[in-house]
Parts: sequence; C-alpha cells; structure tokens
Amino acid sequence: MLIDKIKVIVFDLGNVLIYFDYGRLKFNLNKIETGLGDRFIKKYYENYHVHQQYEKWELNNDEFLKIMLEWCENKIDAEAFKHIYADLFTENIETTKLLAKLKDNYQLVLLSNTNFIHQKYGWEQFSFLKYFDKFILSHEVGAIKPEDKIYKAVENFTNQLPEYHLFIDDIEEYVYGAKKRGWKGIQFVANEKLLSDLKSHSILT
Repeated sequence: MLIDKIKVIVFDLGNVLIYFDYGRLKFNLNKIETGLGDRFIKKYYENYHVHQQYEKWELNNDEFLKIMLEWCENKIDAEAFKHIYADLFTENIETTKLLAKLKDNYQLVLLSNTNFIHQKYGWEQFSFLKYFDKFILSHEVGAIKPEDKIYKAVENFTNQLPEYHLFIDDIEEYVYGAKKRGWKGIQFVANEKLLSDLKSHSILT
C-alpha cells in the first residue's frame, strides 16, 4: 500500500464526475431540420480548434456563437443554441457520492477544460459542486490541460507543494501533465477502478 502525503484531491469534470454526450446535441439539432445535427457535428469535429479556442477564452461568447450559428445554417437563434449546446451532461453518481466523505479530510479542487456556455447553461446546476473549495476552469485561466499554466493555477490557490496534490482525470495525457509537475495521478477508467486506486493511496479504506 502506498503511503502518500496527499492534502489536495483535484478532480476533472467531464467523464469523471459527469458524462457528456454530443449525440444529444446532434439529435436536438436534427429535430429542427433533418440532417442539421449531422452537418453541425461534422463541422464541429473537423474544426475542433474553435472549441479549444473558446475553452481558453481566445474566442469570447459573441465570437464563438457567431461561428456556431453559421454552422447551424442560421436555423436557430443564440439563446436556443446555448440551451441545446449545454444539454449534454449526466451526473456520475457512483463517483460524486464520494465527495462528501473526501471533503472531511482533503481540500477538493475542480480542474476542467470547459467553457462559459457549458458551465452556465449545463453543469453548474449539479448539487455535488458544493463540496469543492475551488473551480479552476480553462476559460477563466486562459489555458487548457495539459498546459502547465492551468496546473500552476491550482497550486496558486491551494498553496501546497506539488507532491501534495492527487489528480484524477480520464485522459492519460492530462494526468501525465500533472505528474510532470510532481503531482500524483490517477487515470479514471471506471468507478470500481477509482475506488481501488483511492484505497491504494490510503485515501479510502
């Protein structure tokens, strides 16, 4: 069993605490016009750098929405798009139910590549967020994982040494980015595996 001096547990959001499904976006756009969702999703993935620019706030809301509405062939207005674009998320209750217990002994930080619309119109509603001491969000920091700047933003808040942080993310590259700073890391692959990994770090018994 590992004996770690962990003081901070840093959680990714998407596909760890919540699941997201762009198929719902495609489905809802296809209800507006047959094939619209398919065409939109194709453009979205072919131009994924636009998504990343928005996550880093290199594009503001108006700039991003202008592009999105063009990709929707102007068949929808901005307010309706925001709701459809953020209707993606489902809570992973098997993991979020751990937060209350973890909160008793650890500082909890949420670290996410996300954007303003997904936050305000989507995941901000979830009640489990109350357990977090801080959200470190890409569109507020101006950096995305695995860029060093976003991990440093966590340390600036916690005021703890790198080795006192444990990061949980579903993407191996992002976990590696944290480990390069000296953090501990767990790649999330399944709820049962996360429980086992937390026990191996003596966080759960």
